Amino acid sequence: MSAPRPPERPTRIAPAPGSDPVRLPPVRRPGPPPGVPPRPGPGGPPPRRGTPGPGGPVRGGDLTDELINTDFWTDQMVESAGIPIVDVPFVTVGSGIGSFVTVDYLRISGVPIDRIAILGPQDVPWHSYEYLTRVSQIPRTERLRSDSASTPDNIWGFPSYAVREAWREKKLGPLWNVLVEPEFANFYTPKAGHAFESMERECQRIGYLQSLHRGQVRMIRRRAAGGYFTILTPTPGSAPTKRVAFRSQWVHVAIGYPGIKLLPDLQAFREKYRDASKVVNAYEPHEHIYQSLQRKPGTVMIRGAGIVASRVLQRLIDDRDRLGLQTQIVHLFRTYVDKSHGPHIFMRRKGKDGWAYQGFNYPKSVWGGQLKERMRKLEGHERAAAYKEMGGTNTPVRDNWQEQLRRGRAEGWYQVAVGKAESLVPAPGGQGVMTTVRVDPHAPIAQTPRPDGTFELFADYVIDCTGLEADVREHRLLADLLDHTGAGLNPVGRMDVERDFELRGTRSGGGKIYASGSATLGGYFPGVDTFLGLQIAAQEIADDLVRQGFCKKLGPMRSFRQWWRWVNHKGVD
Repeated sequence: MSAPRPPERPTRIAPAPGSDPVRLPPVRRPGPPPGVPPRPGPGGPPPRRGTPGPGGPVRGGDLTDELINTDFWTDQMVESAGIPIVDVPFVTVGSGIGSFVTVDYLRISGVPIDRIAILGPQDVPWHSYEYLTRVSQIPRTERLRSDSASTPDNIWGFPSYAVREAWREKKLGPLWNVLVEPEFANFYTPKAGHAFESMERECQRIGYLQSLHRGQVRMIRRRAAGGYFTILTPTPGSAPTKRVAFRSQWVHVAIGYPGIKLLPDLQAFREKYRDASKVVNAYEPHEHIYQSLQRKPGTVMIRGAGIVASRVLQRLIDDRDRLGLQTQIVHLFRTYVDKSHGPHIFMRRKGKDGWAYQGFNYPKSVWGGQLKERMRKLEGHERAAAYKEMGGTNTPVRDNWQEQLRRGRAEGWYQVAVGKAESLVPAPGGQGVMTTVRVDPHAPIAQTPRPDGTFELFADYVIDCTGLEADVREHRLLADLLDHTGAGLNPVGRMDVERDFELRGTRSGGGKIYASGSATLGGYFPGVDTFLGLQIAAQEIADDLVRQGFCKKLGPMRSFRQWWRWVNHKGVD
């Protein structure tokens, strides 16, 4: 017997007779990027952490030991804990770009906004992403690693970013770029600010912020009668209880990376010497390093060989050229690539001067070509082997970056080393950091190690550009899904999803949990952690929801009508 569906319109159940009605977190308009305090609105400054909001002091309505330790919850269990319940058919968790593109598809497919609840900490979908791009030296004026047709604000991909940029700036250059790429020009990529502004426009058009409930999602548990309870911890002072339960038939999880990945030697240095200013991850705020180099000459060690390393190097060299600085750069490669490489002639990646070059994270055919079709058929170790074959750190070819590094090598202020960093200690006098490196004996460049196979490198600062945390168990919600909701891991150790992005093992009656984004890497679709990948996942999820009767099929006539409304910035119908 199929589980009963939640009511057509959201309803609220008070935690106990005579208690205050549930007040959900207020919707906020797009605010400044992280690190910039919001300006007080007409109603005065927002409540400070720990101070009562409009709902008065927080009381009751918290998780009990019974709830925490039980995999299937009844309605009575939640009500007995004093947790208010909000009924809504579809819940998306994360409030980032993954949530945004999924809601966009559903709205365009005819789902009313009040049948969707968006839960998460971000006030606008691009908030976290903009923070990461900004601290990794991709401000709004610089270009992302995304192609012209990967438009999160526009499910049709037309007009593309290149067409819009050409129209806005009255220039043919972007159109010519996409016409001749990649043979006669580097791949076109949009400016970060253009992507964020266009997403803001679409947010307003579809009414996204009307369904946003800000806070941290603590857990998702299966409901005994079918469907799910998603537990939200609202922002302080925004609700009369500590938790709010959203009861739904479908849940979508798109929470991004669990956090920053700090390599063991870097973590050990920080913990032992209590110094996080000289050794940083590129995804952490580290503007103090560039400011220090402007005050006096210094040496910076870069670790990593991906897009972030490229951007950090460009920032260092741009400052050096613009301000006449004497900055010295030491670049430590774990693996040095000096030529094209790959398993066979049809799967090769260009390489030179230590870098592996590729326009995007994966070959373009994973988003709609032969690799996409092939990956959908692979299982187990064969799929894991295919990921390993096409994976690896790489960066796009950019002529200006290559010119800067050529000049640095010729003038001697950019030097490279190849090996594995084993330990970091403060340099004599506490000024800077000494890194012990075990040399790579197979590196195609000359290096002179000590008899034990190591050498030391000095730098005033170390910037690690090796990436973000990939272990899904580092995220509390994902770990809880693995422990209590039946979810499992795929062949590469991330969340295991079906071809339609249903989270395997988590079905509850007629309800399903879907997942998309970086947490699902290793599934049947490789390019999940990209703008276009998130849209493809959203399309698969929307198609599955069509089969279950939740939304309308987006046929040719409706699609054209909705596109025309998008062009004219009219709301969906």
